[in-house]
Amino acid sequence: MAPQAPQPTALPDPELQRAIAAIVAYTGPHIVAAAPLGLGKPHRVLNALYSFCASQPALRLTILSALSLSRPSVRGGLEGRFLGPFVQRHFGEGFEDPLWFLAQKRDALPTNIDVQEFYLPSGALLNSKQAQQSYASLNYTHAARAIAARHCNVIFQKVARHADGRLSLSSNPDLTFDVIDEVALLGLPRPLLVAEVDPSLPFIEKGASVEPAFFDIVLQHPSPAPALFGVPRQPVSLTEFAIGLYASTLVKDGGTLQIGIGALSDAIAWSLGLRHTRNADYRRMLRALWPGVEDSALIKSTGGLEPFEKGLFGCSEMVMDGFRHLAQLGILKRRVVHDLAAQLRLNDGQGTAEDLAHAEADGEVLHGGFFLGSPELYAWLRDPGADLAKRIRMTRISEINQLGMTEPLLKAAQRRHARFINTTMMQTVLGAAVSDALEDGRVVSGVGGQYNFVAMAHALPDARSILLFRATRESGGTVISSLLSHYGHTTIPRHLRDVVISEYGIADLRDRGDGDCIAAMLAIGDARFAPHLARNAQASGKLGQIDARVWQHNTPEQLESLLAPFREEGLLPEYPLGSDFTVEEQDLVRALGALKAATATRTGKLRAILHALLQSESGADASESAALTRMGFDKTSHWRERLERRLLQAALRETRA
Repeated sequence: MAPQAPQPTALPDPELQRAIAAIVAYTGPHIVAAAPLGLGKPHRVLNALYSFCASQPALRLTILSALSLSRPSVRGGLEGRFLGPFVQRHFGEGFEDPLWFLAQKRDALPTNIDVQEFYLPSGALLNSKQAQQSYASLNYTHAARAIAARHCNVIFQKVARHADGRLSLSSNPDLTFDVIDEVALLGLPRPLLVAEVDPSLPFIEKGASVEPAFFDIVLQHPSPAPALFGVPRQPVSLTEFAIGLYASTLVKDGGTLQIGIGALSDAIAWSLGLRHTRNADYRRMLRALWPGVEDSALIKSTGGLEPFEKGLFGCSEMVMDGFRHLAQLGILKRRVVHDLAAQLRLNDGQGTAEDLAHAEADGEVLHGGFFLGSPELYAWLRDPGADLAKRIRMTRISEINQLGMTEPLLKAAQRRHARFINTTMMQTVLGAAVSDALEDGRVVSGVGGQYNFVAMAHALPDARSILLFRATRESGGTVISSLLSHYGHTTIPRHLRDVVISEYGIADLRDRGDGDCIAAMLAIGDARFAPHLARNAQASGKLGQIDARVWQHNTPEQLESLLAPFREEGLLPEYPLGSDFTVEEQDLVRALGALKAATATRTGKLRAILHALLQSESGADASESAALTRMGFDKTSHWRERLERRLLQAALRETRA
């Protein structure tokens, strides 16, 4: 007689007890569980499974996933004073952090539990040996294949429920359908499908809806369910706005857009909005940043400066707030249809009356694999308007990140004039990009879809890959160049180089020789580091003589002088797509960031303390007092608290000035 499977009787929720028992009965002693990235993970159910398996050494649990979302860690000091109230307010009561992620972060996973991630929260697991050793470096399009190869036997998915009973994979149809197909190709049993209904998730109809019988187990999250994880929006610097403005000139009216998440994407979306709604101001900023911009051959052939008459079609692995912004401004409006002949006629402006009627009735303006962003994004997706709701398709990643083997000609026709815009950490002068890992092998985030989008830009006849990077970064209080002669890790190889943008301009590298490529990259590098990079290239015989005047104005001070007036006019707001911080918190974010940079070294710390002690504590205006009160500094007793208050007060005055 076979031994009886352990029963999860310790779980407080009877529904969870029954679900975990059914899962163990189906899978046997080795549970190989897959879950979507980001919002698609049902933390409550997975945490229950994790806790049960941790208490049962005879069971083995393998979790296969990507981008596990947890709240920021709240420590002591100034950071803790700021984050504590913000985390409590922003994420609300009842949010469950993923236990496996917290354990992996501490290298504390039980011996019978393994977690394999395909994409990591940026920088969060750099020092976790367990995470670094189990990370699988893959294009996201290959993740479903890898999950199937590990004999996945259960899939967990958070879903939305329609009033008629149907379910939607909502935020994450990205891998679930692909995993099921890949498992079938291997001749393995269909995984047990476990859903948890989250009443906060938007119900997405196209591409994501299924009948209730699609899932084997459907759980309902107890009411009230916690709010969806909202990614806190970060301030956009003038450096990032410069990059966004340059990128916006290469987007063609009537074309296709793919972008990611973060400050650079917010800057691009805002710049595209200015181009459409405040074109005179938009051109005025560009002329200040780039004299002669309106005569640029690259812009005339590749992009444009005019408002969007035909509009854009969004086709992106991630749907984020930038697409919401573009839709609300009427820019995201180019409709695609699922008929190759009709799509080709529409592209050529030769659509028949039947084609136009088809586009009007069923045309779609946005295709995505998963969505992640702010609470405003989720509210918009829950109610984008009756017309727009039928024009959004959330679908499998194999249909987004590549042309694939099914209907590649249709996808190519839909993605006309595609601009695939992605961010990198570092660039080499020869056009290789470093986006996911360090040269010692440690993974910062992951490849995700970046490689696929770059390759697709070369596969499509009228597409461009646009890689963005900040010309410098700070490390240990020292400014270093993000443009390098070479680096010990590459995400995008130099043979796929195309367009690269920094805050100092655009480098068009497609089909250019190495010497010309290096010269173009130096022209968008920081003036403090360009001479050294040029000498290295010349010493290796890859670069001839070059005029140093091409980079002499590439300094932060020059950029500040060019764009600061437009920020003062309100054209380049610090939080262009909205903020999750209060007014006082926005002041504090600015001040705390400056203070962190100023105290990154021992010398800087001593200088900051001396400066703070020499300043008067009196004379605080209403906004300064509100910020200090928000940090709990309205009453201080300990000497350390008083010093922290003085440091913060000095930083507030400097950054507000």
